[in-house]
Amino acid sequence: MITHFIPTVWSETLLRSLDKKYVGVANCNREYEGEIKEKGNAVRICSFYPVTVMNYSKTEKLNGAQELTDMVCELKIDQAKYFNFMIDDIDRVQSTPRLMELAMQNAANALVNAADKHIFSMFNQAGVEIESNLPTADTVMDMFFQARTALMKSGVSDPDDMVYEITPEVSELLLRSAIQLSTDNNDSLKQGCIGRILGSEVFVSNNVQIDVTPSATTHHCFARSKRAIAFAEQVSEIDAYRPEVRFADAVKGLHLYGAKAIYPNELVHMKFLFPGVPED
Repeated sequence: MITHFIPTVWSETLLRSLDKKYVGVANCNREYEGEIKEKGNAVRICSFYPVTVMNYSKTEKLNGAQELTDMVCELKIDQAKYFNFMIDDIDRVQSTPRLMELAMQNAANALVNAADKHIFSMFNQAGVEIESNLPTADTVMDMFFQARTALMKSGVSDPDDMVYEITPEVSELLLRSAIQLSTDNNDSLKQGCIGRILGSEVFVSNNVQIDVTPSATTHHCFARSKRAIAFAEQVSEIDAYRPEVRFADAVKGLHLYGAKAIYPNELVHMKFLFPGVPED
């Protein structure tokens, strides 16, 4: 049996591994209230209505204090993914002591890809949609300017609060364009980040959704604020056990999460349409 297996420690280790590898999830709002125990639970995302600003005159009394009321948005935990792997005893004794850690890292990679794909499938929740047909290196920047303008009109004025998330194909056009992405050589870039454009970070991910039809191949890229999408997760179960029919160590785990566009006007769906793939 796997020795010194402490589920809480392994759960925390797995969550740390997920955090290091996330791209789409990393750019979400992850502050929430509530406890996640099983699929179907809901957590609360809280914020306040805007504060009213009024004209001041030293000859007039101040109005009474504005009573702030909170906005509560429920985020449903509707995604449940699990892993269940084993390592034969023969493999274990012939391998390095880190074999189980490497296996857990592989499990983390698979969970990351599933969660990021879920985030990037939410383009239908975007409050703004822009489209580029047959983009080239000469025209690709038009979409980034349009997306930036849309976010600023929605009140996202700080470039540090904006991110772009694109496919490798769109990033190739961007890198071939005349625009130079800036990088800070003093700090290592975040996972998936290739630099900054128009003051905001650009992330590239294979998990950004691509739909292929005979007429068009659509790349569903994002431009958004870091609070546009809320995400909540929990590794609710992680257990080590011995399969009855094998001489092996096994580990199984359950990853629960949910996401929702709580500020849809701060989520821009950037549709890049490339030539489609003809049917045989």
